[in-house]
Amino acid sequence: MHRRASKDAPRRLSIRTAVSAGLAVVTLAAVAAASTAATAQGATPAPSAAPHGQRTQQVEYFTDAAGHPRRTTVPASKPVSPSDRVAIAGDGDVTSIVQNGPVGAKLDVVFVGDGYTAAQQEDFHADVRAKWAKISAVEPYASYTGLFNVWAVDAVSNESGVSGDPTRDVVRDTALDSAFFCEDTERLLCVDTGKVESYASKAPAADLVVVLANSTKYGGAGYNDISSQVGYDGIATASSDNDRSDQIAVHETGHSLGKLADEYDYGQSGTYSGPEPAEANLTTLSADQMTAQRQKWYRWMGQESPDGGAVGAFEGGGYYPYGLNRPTENSIMRSLGREFNLPGREAMIAGFYRYASVLSSPVATDRTVPRKARLQVRVPASAQVKWYVDGRERKAARGRSTVVVRALGVPSDGRTHRVTARATDRTAAVRDPALRKQLSGALSWRVSR
Repeated sequence: MHRRASKDAPRRLSIRTAVSAGLAVVTLAAVAAASTAATAQGATPAPSAAPHGQRTQQVEYFTDAAGHPRRTTVPASKPVSPSDRVAIAGDGDVTSIVQNGPVGAKLDVVFVGDGYTAAQQEDFHADVRAKWAKISAVEPYASYTGLFNVWAVDAVSNESGVSGDPTRDVVRDTALDSAFFCEDTERLLCVDTGKVESYASKAPAADLVVVLANSTKYGGAGYNDISSQVGYDGIATASSDNDRSDQIAVHETGHSLGKLADEYDYGQSGTYSGPEPAEANLTTLSADQMTAQRQKWYRWMGQESPDGGAVGAFEGGGYYPYGLNRPTENSIMRSLGREFNLPGREAMIAGFYRYASVLSSPVATDRTVPRKARLQVRVPASAQVKWYVDGRERKAARGRSTVVVRALGVPSDGRTHRVTARATDRTAAVRDPALRKQLSGALSWRVSR
């Protein structure tokens, strides 16, 4: 496939806004609580980047691939103008990149591109496929790729590339106004969130939104105060052609899907003295206290974790060096390039199932099927399927993903009967009984003679 000439001319590269695919954001409540508590302790809160009275948004960004993330405040995007709404209404073609089932049964990731001209939209689609392949290779995504649909929404830019790439003085005319050097921070890649939301709404569904910028420059951002307005868990931005930017996306989905807190401190002095954090990966308790009180990640205590070492209680996290403990020494919620720790992996799987069902089928359940029909279901590898006829299990079909209705022993008596498939995900990566309740599902079909 012909690739854009700008690949050979870094000055012309741009970043397309990728909305969905699991690029999430720091939770506003966590940031606000940390900032408030930090002020009370005499620590320095996140800087304010907007004039007094102007609405702002919290963002997280990454100065380099090896260090801890940082956070700051940027001015909020203005409402989309009438002229822009007209332009967006005539743009925004939607392409299915990965289709695993109905939108109501899957977690739908929406990528929106920025800095791609009309002639470069196929390049954008190729970049989405490549970026999703890298994101979905990380556990627990790798074990649950069948739970996701991925969509690409075209946003045609007048110029190829994004502003601030490679230098501050470069300005590009793009659909989403993506720009490096946001608030004088080179690696912070800001975007017009109002325009992103307008484009993302064109997809059949949006549970995660990622802005993919057409660029090789390292950078990105996670917007954290979007979900209450639009119904999905924030917007993340990332470079299309930087081989480390997928890690930004994975970290951000830790916030949006896993509802996980950051496990790094932000150079603040003082000790956290607030209430017990709601996030699953931070606690004020010691390892012994968690075990004795059966709290937080006590079920994982002492277990070898994918990010290295055994699960315990390591001081530092939630932007504080003292007073808060994290599960392991250094997971992806602390540094890019790492794995989710065991409590984090469990929280991510729970996040997947908030949007997706353990069981889906290409055969619609809202119409009657004949006895000769073939029923097919899709489940994760760690799930087991059981089949029932009028409420009684047909044990001979246990574990099968495809059955023929009459082979299940449905009577041919002229009456309507019901065939049901039930599945439960038995993954060892989830130990919390309350979370396990989300890992079961059922589908039923009426059968006529």
